[in-house]
Amino acid sequence: METMMLRWTAEVTRMDRIRNDAIRQKFGVAPIAEKMREARLRWYGHVLHGKEDSIRKIGLNFEVGKRPRGRPKKGGVMTPE
Repeated sequence: METMMLRWTAEVTRMDRIRNDAIRQKFGVAPIAEKMREARLRWYGHVLHGKEDSIRKIGLNFEVGKRPRGRPKKGGVMTPE
């Protein structure tokens, strides 16, 4: 949406084959990936300053990796051994 508005303002169509990066640079607009990175870092700093038992802070400590294949094994309180 953002790039469409910039193209419309610059009176450039997709048929003119001008890259989106060139149009963003012409208007002085920062790349979207950079803006998203800033927002993530802002959120991360906000989480780090929170309480230790906060659900968001607990979520940061989860192990990252592959999940096991197939159906989960039957388990729980009522399962016979």
